[in-house]
Amino acid sequence: MTPTPLTFAPMLKPKVWGGIRLASYGKDLGAMKTVGESWELADLPDSIPEGRSVVAEGVLAGKTLHSLLQEDPTWIMGDAELSPEGGFPLLIKYLDARENLSMQVHPDEPWVATHPGDHLKTESWIVLDAEPGAMLYKGIRDGVTREAFAAAIADGTVVELVEAVPARVGECHDLPSGTCHALGAGILVAEIQTPSDTTFRVFDWGRTDRTLHVEQALACIAFEPAAAIEPPPVFERDGVRITQLSRTDHYVIDRIDTDATSTIHLAAGNAPEVLMMLAGRGELPPQTTLETGRTVLLPAALPGVEAALAPGASMLRVMLPGHD
Repeated sequence: MTPTPLTFAPMLKPKVWGGIRLASYGKDLGAMKTVGESWELADLPDSIPEGRSVVAEGVLAGKTLHSLLQEDPTWIMGDAELSPEGGFPLLIKYLDARENLSMQVHPDEPWVATHPGDHLKTESWIVLDAEPGAMLYKGIRDGVTREAFAAAIADGTVVELVEAVPARVGECHDLPSGTCHALGAGILVAEIQTPSDTTFRVFDWGRTDRTLHVEQALACIAFEPAAAIEPPPVFERDGVRITQLSRTDHYVIDRIDTDATSTIHLAAGNAPEVLMMLAGRGELPPQTTLETGRTVLLPAALPGVEAALAPGASMLRVMLPGHD
């Protein structure tokens, strides 16, 4: 088969805290009133309902990403490794928080070492929209002990012990496993993460219909402030601006913005890349249109792709480490 860019049907997830802003990113919300997430690219285990992306177009339409990897992982992955569970090593989403998301943490390495069914989860939020005064929460305030945090969970004051950070459009927040965090009301983000759905909630803003996991969370939380955001490196040339948003052990994220009609060289290494079109338009050969809200997987067997971007385009480029 001739390698080609792959597009997938978005998987929309109704959430009590969700909104309707994902419609502005091309998502058909239908009759759904509170859509919190659009899973753009996912390959989670069978135990996760609707957790595997399905190819939307072309000769492979109807096949899942997981089945393609099972048949022959090499043409998609190249030299890159699958996840420890044998799936695609990234989960790509949009999140629309009309209300506050739960305060939560993902397992740390000591926990995972003794709980084989749970998995590490590093994630990054790229803020796309934020209402005035919107805050996100990440990391524990300096000096807060485990005992003080447990007491605050019990009396409902835990938010006071977590660092609150203003949500600024364009910023990227990296959240390694063990970071206590919550996305605040009024924020829309693109989320890049490792493919895990293991989450321990400690606080849910007065909601009573979802389980808390206080004991597990207290065992995993890093009782320290989150790393401060540093101004990212920015490179500009011929009307193209590349901002290096994130460099983690699991993925690399750049944002590409154009002020003029531009040709961008992609897929230079023997590994897959994921493109998230945030604004504007573009084209990928042979016949893939890039438009706001569209996510595209470039297989490793598709080297030297040139994307034609119109002025005013904005795109996230997600790569695996060692191949940027």
